[in-house]
Amino acid sequence: MVRSEWWDAVTRDVRYAVRGLRAKPGFTAAVVLTLALGIGANAAIFSAVDRLLFRPPPLMTAPALTHRVYLAATYRGAEVINGSVQYARYVDLTKWTRSFARTAEFTSRKLAVGVGDAAREMQIGAVSASFFGFFDAPPALGRYFSAREDTPPSGTPVVVLSYAMWQTRYGGRPEALGSTVQIGPTMYTVIGVAPAGFVGLWPEQPPVAFVPISSYAAGVGLQLKDETWWTTYHWTWASMMAERKPGVSIAAATADLTSAYLRSRAAQREIDKDMTPETLARPRAIIASILSERGPDQSSVAKVAALVGAMALVVLLIACANVANLLLARALRRRREIAVRVALGVSRTRLLSQLLSESMLLAVMGGVGGLLVGQWGGAALRAAFLPKGADAPVLGDTRTLLFAAGAVLVAGLLTGLAPVLQARRTDLTLDLKAGAREGNVHRSRARTVLLVLQGALAVILLVGAGLFVRSLHNVKNLRLGYDVSPVLLVNLAMRGVKLDSAPSVTLRRRLLETAQAIPGVDHAALVTSLPFYSEWSVGLFVPGIDSVDRLGQFDLDAVTPDYFTTMGTRILRGRGIEPQDVAGAPGAVVVSAAMAHKLWPREDALGKCIRVNADSLPCSYVVGIAEDIKSEQLSGDPGLYYYLSAPQFNLTQTMLLVRTQGRASEHADVIRRRLQQLMPGASYVTATPFSDIVGSQTRAWSLGSTMFAVFGGLALLLATIGLYGVIAYNVAQRAHEMGVRIAIGAQAGDVVWLVVRQGILLGGLGILIGGAVALAFAGRLEPLLFGEPARDPLVYLIVAAAMLTVAAAASFIPARRASRVDPTVALRAE
Repeated sequence: MVRSEWWDAVTRDVRYAVRGLRAKPGFTAAVVLTLALGIGANAAIFSAVDRLLFRPPPLMTAPALTHRVYLAATYRGAEVINGSVQYARYVDLTKWTRSFARTAEFTSRKLAVGVGDAAREMQIGAVSASFFGFFDAPPALGRYFSAREDTPPSGTPVVVLSYAMWQTRYGGRPEALGSTVQIGPTMYTVIGVAPAGFVGLWPEQPPVAFVPISSYAAGVGLQLKDETWWTTYHWTWASMMAERKPGVSIAAATADLTSAYLRSRAAQREIDKDMTPETLARPRAIIASILSERGPDQSSVAKVAALVGAMALVVLLIACANVANLLLARALRRRREIAVRVALGVSRTRLLSQLLSESMLLAVMGGVGGLLVGQWGGAALRAAFLPKGADAPVLGDTRTLLFAAGAVLVAGLLTGLAPVLQARRTDLTLDLKAGAREGNVHRSRARTVLLVLQGALAVILLVGAGLFVRSLHNVKNLRLGYDVSPVLLVNLAMRGVKLDSAPSVTLRRRLLETAQAIPGVDHAALVTSLPFYSEWSVGLFVPGIDSVDRLGQFDLDAVTPDYFTTMGTRILRGRGIEPQDVAGAPGAVVVSAAMAHKLWPREDALGKCIRVNADSLPCSYVVGIAEDIKSEQLSGDPGLYYYLSAPQFNLTQTMLLVRTQGRASEHADVIRRRLQQLMPGASYVTATPFSDIVGSQTRAWSLGSTMFAVFGGLALLLATIGLYGVIAYNVAQRAHEMGVRIAIGAQAGDVVWLVVRQGILLGGLGILIGGAVALAFAGRLEPLLFGEPARDPLVYLIVAAAMLTVAAAASFIPARRASRVDPTVALRAE
């Protein structure tokens, strides 16, 4: 009975709110749109940030107990944390730990699936047989591969298809079992199909198939000198995951893993006597979240994503403050109506319930609109954070819908708080007097506070936008040591062709000559490595220097002539690699300016001797000094780089660089199709604009500047609307005062300045509070900036000027209206 009465009361309150809102469609639309923007922005950001930082992989049985394994060691005075491990290390850590119920090694890579024209590069998961035990995912068809099928050196070429692959390529037919499919260089036999929804650890880019990690390693030819891929401790190429046993703490598991790591390094020392001693390396193991973006060395994109999530909440607060201001203004205009209802016997509790029902109804309507905004308008936001092709819908996703429901509840309570508090202070005698002005100033204080809060929050976002925009400007103006836009990377996937065979050498020469002859191509060169894509280092020996290694890591690239013109890297002194640098000629080396200074600080580097790979080999002589390049990071890169003549060294070039006329992306498909005609058998080429590779390095600053600018602009718009509403309302309330001022001789300009000054004062308070908060948190933001101090006075001055201009502009229209008040009408109205 009590529940029925309560429900009847709620129903009546909602009906009353609907009638009131229907009578004011303009007011209702303004409130719903404002809340839709705030809630929609939060839903869109949450759908991306949740997948990036919080949501566990689908179907994982014990995500709270499952971790990625990281290994740390001190290298040249700085601790380096590595999320990849060698296969031999993985075996050691599995064998010598007791804290884990299971472990697995895994990696993913795009490989060509199919043959001929039907071959397409697709995401493939290479996993150990134990990988599937981490998930509650029995196969939809067939079985998973066993440990015996995943045993070095080559494993068994069997494959488990994803459910989507089974449906699209095989039509969901059981006959798919036993069929064969070529993946990379290996022909695999289908033994099973994963269930629908199983994506392993890659929900944003689900693999189309899963293969044994041993057959993958054998197929792609992982090899380092004379060591095999399953015994070497020098090649890190896969990641490790581990599930703690129930009752084992993170601290205990970490200690156990560190002990096994030390034992594994001792085993490595039996092979490599030159290892850094433990007293200097200080090795330790780390177990972190299974989500890679939450690892101990969190990426800058993940940090920006968390920051953008906080920005979205700030925008929601601004939207709520704006709506609270509108509701408070509406409640002030209805104060006589409310007083009459109280005088007729309506309880204050019932009155407050009706007001709260109205705010909650508006919040629900705003939430529905926000979901549509988040689904359709938030696609760009999600695409900015998640991998290309990833899907992160708002509608239909339970976690995002629950978050949106929470945002609706918070918005409803926050926006309803101000009018509810105002209604509690109803003065029957005062409010029943028609035209009474008493108490109006007092009742506007809450609106003023909300307005200043909006301005302060907008200032914080605009300061962040300015700092990130200047950071992005600094990045884009940074000289990398090469050109980016006109360069195209062509990867050569030599399926079934040995890389060091004579036919392969002939093929690469033909590809180079063909590329140089394609219309629209200026230059081309073969290389072994590429900045921000792949790196290569070998033993380096210089006469007169005991240990070159202690001076830093020196990366190399073996290139063909025309490399420096292809990349746009300037030769500062001497010459580059030229056609005369052939096998049998004196070895030619070009070193970077930083490398020359590091090895020969007070001497001329030209003509100096370098021995590559072994101290017993003949000298290669420095023939040129090139400008420094950024190869590993945009800031703090030591630039220790050198270039060898490819024909003089036994290093295989599997990449072709092409310099085009104009943007490389405009020529990529033509070049790829022309070179594909030369590839034998199942081999193929891929073409990637260099700008796509380098662009990933600037992604964090691009995201920060874009997101801060979008949210800062939205916040400024909402704050401007709020300021206009408050000033307009105050002008209406002070119509009698304005009439008196004009009647006693005040000029129109005086009245305009009186009102505009009030807007500037409110804007100034927002600037002071917001600027102080931004300065207080500047230290936390500075690590995400590039060459830009977080307390840059120019940014703060620009934001302050913008806010004052907006405040003055928003106040001007009500001010003009006040200056045109007819004093006789205003005085007669009172």
